[in-house]
Amino acid sequence: MKQESYELFKSAEIQDILAVLERELKTRNESPFWADKVLPFSEAILSVLIPLREGGILFDPEGNAALELTPELFFEWNDFVSLKGLAFTIQKSNEAGELLRTKLDDATCQKYKNIDLKLLGDYLARYTVNLEDENLDFPISNYNLHQGVSNVIKSLL
Repeated sequence: MKQESYELFKSAEIQDILAVLERELKTRNESPFWADKVLPFSEAILSVLIPLREGGILFDPEGNAALELTPELFFEWNDFVSLKGLAFTIQKSNEAGELLRTKLDDATCQKYKNIDLKLLGDYLARYTVNLEDENLDFPISNYNLHQGVSNVIKSLL
């Protein structure tokens, strides 16, 4: 990972991170198939992670506290199953008015502010993730596709 990537994830806004990814995609002359998927996927994930970072309530897919947003944490959320879980965690947290389903202490969870799920929800719905029933699965082909997208993103950072 480049040092620039750590600085970006630590403090940059979504658009700044996406601009770096877009610049790297152009520099590498990546296949349009992958290039068309990298930015929307990254934006969907960051639309939730950036507000969590700003609120000081970041956590990993296992619910453990994370002190800062790093490329590694971002890639943990790139897993499509984890991302689906994140969407449901945020949805339930929005309803409850506090951060749920994590191992963060109660005082930290109380700092939670509602997060807009539109970008993430729209993205997941495009890939047939059922946003009403968490127990329903999605096609394995969508999981595999997103593993490929994640690999492209890793090569850019």
